[in-house]
Amino acid sequence: MLFHSAYGLRPAVLAAAERLRSAGHRVWTPDLFEGRTADTVPDGMAIKDEIGRDELLRRAIAATAPHSDAGLVYAGLSLGGSLAQTVALNDSRARGLLLLHGTADIAEDAAVDELPTQLHVADPDPFEPHDWLTAWYLRMGRAGADVEIFRYPGAGHLYTDPELPDHDAEAAEATWRTALAFLDELG
Repeated sequence: MLFHSAYGLRPAVLAAAERLRSAGHRVWTPDLFEGRTADTVPDGMAIKDEIGRDELLRRAIAATAPHSDAGLVYAGLSLGGSLAQTVALNDSRARGLLLLHGTADIAEDAAVDELPTQLHVADPDPFEPHDWLTAWYLRMGRAGADVEIFRYPGAGHLYTDPELPDHDAEAAEATWRTALAFLDELG
C-alpha cells in the first residue's frame, strides 16, 4: 500500500508504484485527496488541513481494509509516510514499513513485533530534523520496530520525485535499489 505525499496522487507516485510492480510487487495507490493535487507544499498542506488528519487516516484505513488479510507492507511518501507509519503500527498483520521522506509521532502504547522498517530521508531535511529523527528512532525501537535509516546528503525533501525541484537522481536511484532489496527480503 503506497500513500501519496501532500502533493496528492500525481504521476510521480504512479510511476513509483509501477517501478515496484515491475519488480514483482502488488501495489495499491489510494487517492486520499479524492482527485485533488497541489503544485506547492503550502497548497498541499492546505488540502491536508481542509480534509483533516483524522479523515485522512480513516481514508487510509478504508483503502487498506480489502487487502490487509494477507498482511501488507505499508509505504508512503512524506505525508503518506506518516500515514503509513500510523496505520502499520496499528495493524498486527503488517509485514513491513517503508517510509520515504516522512515519519509521524508514535503513540506511547505503540507495540509491534519486530516490524521491519526502512526510512529514507534527505540530510538535512527541514521536515525531518536530526533531533526529531533521533527521538523517532528510539521510540520506534521501544515500540518493537526493527528500523534502518538511510540519509542522503544534499538531497531535497522529496528527492525521489522527478517532477519537483527537490529531485536528486542519484539519491533517488540509491533509495529505490535499497527499498526494492528490502521489499524482496520481506517476500
